[in-house]
Amino acid sequence: MNTDEPLFSPEERLLQTLLYREGQHLQFSHQRLASQMIDAAWARRLEQDPMLAVEVDAFASRFGRMQDTIGEKLLPRWLTALEETPGSLIEVLNRAERLGVVTSASDWISVRRLRNKLIHEYMQDPAQLAQALVDALMAVPMLFETYNRVRAYSMANLNLDSLALPGPLSVD
Repeated sequence: MNTDEPLFSPEERLLQTLLYREGQHLQFSHQRLASQMIDAAWARRLEQDPMLAVEVDAFASRFGRMQDTIGEKLLPRWLTALEETPGSLIEVLNRAERLGVVTSASDWISVRRLRNKLIHEYMQDPAQLAQALVDALMAVPMLFETYNRVRAYSMANLNLDSLALPGPLSVD
């Protein structure tokens, strides 16, 4: 075995990074929380309702993982499969925006800050937590849209067989 050859081609690494299963889990968590009226009073219930807290934790974790993996792995691997050299996160986002896969690099950065807020700072203020959750719920379609656009772009421009790709994601 030649150690100079990559173990997987850029296209294979891209396919491994398409997060369909993770997206389905996020979709489930999104549906569970989106049906609730989230406000400060609702957020205060988390201390007395461990099952609700588990739902929030599952959503926050899945949201963070999906956002992080798309930004840190999927988009750079997609650019590599296009024979481009990915750079910093902002460079990757700007390039993805120019290619029509990301609708707004600045919106993506805002969602990344939101992810950091949900994942790394367990908020003490129920009103701030409620607002962060509402904002994250509203950002899930953007994550799925980015995933779907990478998927579609890959089929059209990398000649990847649609049967080899996981399916599209939606918040329905």
